[in-house]
Amino acid sequence: MTTRPRIMVVDDERDILELVSYNLRKEGFEVSLCTNGEDALRRIRREGFDLIVLDLMLPGIQGLELCRMLRASEDTSAVPIIMLTAKGEEADRVAGLEVGADDYVTKPFSPRELVARVKAVLRRTREAPRRERIIRVGEIEINTDTYQVTRKGEPVKLSATEFRLLLYLVQRRGRVFSREMLLDALWKDEAFVEPRTVDVHIRRLRTQIEDDPSHPVYIKTRRGIGYYVDGGL
Repeated sequence: MTTRPRIMVVDDERDILELVSYNLRKEGFEVSLCTNGEDALRRIRREGFDLIVLDLMLPGIQGLELCRMLRASEDTSAVPIIMLTAKGEEADRVAGLEVGADDYVTKPFSPRELVARVKAVLRRTREAPRRERIIRVGEIEINTDTYQVTRKGEPVKLSATEFRLLLYLVQRRGRVFSREMLLDALWKDEAFVEPRTVDVHIRRLRTQIEDDPSHPVYIKTRRGIGYYVDGGL
């Protein structure tokens, strides 16, 4: 018997909660609801979820701060997070990605689009390449069985999307990938994902694994072309 994916939806607008929960449950998901950041944090830590749908504007702990706290904890660092925001400006979308969100949806949104994004994020994060169990590149070690990354023996806390992006580049060391190529490989046919999303995830990865993110050793840029991991590492 397959366990239904468990999703936590955090939003202080009751009509949004009802709309989202109805559509997710109709697709077979198990849904829990929360209206503020403090309660959501306690329940996520206590109960565990497969994915979090998180509003940007919340009473108490704001959505961005809650996302940052979840990413900082070893127990919740890899849980996929989709941000909801009523603001359409690029800065707000980028802010969500920079603190570790895997995706974002701007209000007002289509329930079908949100459900599609939930399914897409879960599908991406559950696809598990198994070519090598342990991959080493420089001082970084990637365990593809446990989805853990260490650097100099210390754990590196990555979101599921960041893990997959790092693994994809490391497994193809020496090859340069444009943003469009990475979108096609990792986000596949998700037309609503923008090329800028790749840049934000690369920037976050560099802050996690590089001594000096402005002069990266691992994930490098070929100006005007794309990103790559040096094949000589």
